[in-house]
Amino acid sequence: MGAASRSAYFCILYCVSLISMALAQAVNQFIYNGFNEGPQLRQDGLASVRSNGLLQLTNTVNPQQEGHAFYPLPLKFNTSSSQSLSFSTTFVFAIVPELPTFGGQGMAFVISPSMDFSKAEAFPSEYLGLFNASSNGQSTNHILAIELDTVKNFDFHDIDNNHVGVDVNSLISLESAPATYFSDKERMNKTLDLMGGDPTQIWIDYSGTEKLLNVTLAPIQIPKPNRPLLSTHIDLSHILLETMYVGFSASTGSLKSNQHILGWSFNKSGQALNLDISSLPQLPVLSPPPARTSQKSQAKLVICVLLAAIVIVLITVGAAVYIVMKKKYEEVYEDWEREYGPQRFSYKSLYKATKGFKDRDVIGKGGFGKVYKGVLSSNVQIAVKKISRDSKQGMKEFVAEVASMGRLRHRNLVKLQGYCRRKGEFMLVYDYMPNGSLDRMLHSNTTPTLNWHQRFQIIRGVASCLLYLHEDWEQIVLHRDIKPANILLDADLNGKLGDFGLARLYDHGSIPRTTKLVGTFGYMAPELMRTGHASTSTDVYAFGVFMLEVACGRRPIEQEESPEMVILVDRVTDSWRRGTILDVSDPRLEGLYPEEQMELVLKLGLFCSHLNPEARPNMRQVMQYLDGDATLPDTPPNRTVIVQFTPSNEASIGNSSAATMSTIHSVLTVGR
Repeated sequence: MGAASRSAYFCILYCVSLISMALAQAVNQFIYNGFNEGPQLRQDGLASVRSNGLLQLTNTVNPQQEGHAFYPLPLKFNTSSSQSLSFSTTFVFAIVPELPTFGGQGMAFVISPSMDFSKAEAFPSEYLGLFNASSNGQSTNHILAIELDTVKNFDFHDIDNNHVGVDVNSLISLESAPATYFSDKERMNKTLDLMGGDPTQIWIDYSGTEKLLNVTLAPIQIPKPNRPLLSTHIDLSHILLETMYVGFSASTGSLKSNQHILGWSFNKSGQALNLDISSLPQLPVLSPPPARTSQKSQAKLVICVLLAAIVIVLITVGAAVYIVMKKKYEEVYEDWEREYGPQRFSYKSLYKATKGFKDRDVIGKGGFGKVYKGVLSSNVQIAVKKISRDSKQGMKEFVAEVASMGRLRHRNLVKLQGYCRRKGEFMLVYDYMPNGSLDRMLHSNTTPTLNWHQRFQIIRGVASCLLYLHEDWEQIVLHRDIKPANILLDADLNGKLGDFGLARLYDHGSIPRTTKLVGTFGYMAPELMRTGHASTSTDVYAFGVFMLEVACGRRPIEQEESPEMVILVDRVTDSWRRGTILDVSDPRLEGLYPEEQMELVLKLGLFCSHLNPEARPNMRQVMQYLDGDATLPDTPPNRTVIVQFTPSNEASIGNSSAATMSTIHSVLTVGR
């Protein structure tokens, strides 16, 4: 490039820069009463403007996707004058979920230094298309968002599944409140359902002088209330850059919603102009009324009838062909499926994802059937648990797993993406866990040994998950089959509890009515084997055995050179009494662990597996012990008891743990 060409090139760049700065300074306010007029918004992802001017950010067709829509010109925000940071905006939105009361995920008004979130690799689902796991919380984001959140996410400390939050560089809100509005007439707060499908107006006002951010909410037919929902003192001069963009971001997860913006007004130099409510676009009608019979002449009516008959014949023939062609992918639908909510996958999509459920793609086996690795058309890796027809895990267990896992949210739970049913076959679709089960990691000679830090983090993660299931969720969830084979490891070796096929739910304060003996020998509490009654305490017992197995690298019950069984709990108890408890630690660790931490895990495992249910700690106490907020007793628990077990009780024997129990006689002595 010659000198003259380079000079021309840099001159053009300089002119473009001056034009952009001039535009940023010139634009102070705008208003959209529908989005067919005015500057066209910059849209990406699922976002689109419908023919009537309605801005649609997401839809109920595409799961795990995001949509963005931004005013196309940059705005001048942060200058030496604090007054220049003041702004006011209002918009009307409507969120219509695919299933009543089950929506996902949410939407947000955003002030951002960029309109392109693809470069930042922003995630959909709970990240709302704004951040990802590593960027969430970074001060370099320079993003302010007012979130309208319809999913309670424990990782982000959400207060509920229907709230408004003020977010700065992170989806952990600085301040949030349940969605309500103040009725000036009744002088009280009234609840608003963000997923109710009705148009709702929101006002966001920031005073640079007072450094005060107010957020106000109300139904569309009600004027702006005198009292805001949120009033937060915040200095945006440390957050916003000189030039910023304003707009919206929304996303879908396994559950989906239609998320709409009907109108939008923004002002950087005063109060935002009022929207003309009467001229806003209408929301789409979900169930259109039947067409009226047009009053045509008799001749035209006859022609229409003949044409309709021909169309019906063609449709009938086409439907017959379609049924024959689709017989291969025939599925089953029942009324209960509408109640529980997780996304239903088509059998055809799972068949293609797993390349026909070929044996070469099997990544796990059990009494239920097989687990296949698959890749969806969106390049998302999944694990498909295909329950065999002759499995003892039938419809009730399948419904239990769908009902419980579909609504649970915890970072140490294997996420259930959805399910499918076809011709008596049940399929559950989970996130793919690349490192397989903890059982394989602990007991396979072909896999690398986990170090102690990794093992302790897995133990603590599973304990946190059980605390959530037992105490922190809306109901009590009994897992009833806690063991390393049901702990899966993600790419970072984080432990995630899975396989809820035996899970049972009941209300807080009530008594579980389970009487059928289920679980895996070696992990079942004595009282469970005697009565069949499961409880949170029997889950704690299994967790205690699990802790010992992770620390010692041994299965709960092993047969050594002598014909007698060796019980891991007894081995650890005897070592504690001899004062040599660290001798039972996994020799593959080669002593590379904090002795106090190893001793804590071994002793806590024994207290959790105490023969007396009332002597076991609950999971909240377990977390306190693991975090060093409480001190364990220093006396080994008493383990003298005889438990009778009769073969008439049905028990599920896990393939990978304690399989040798099938050789035990009808009277099993536990504890010596």
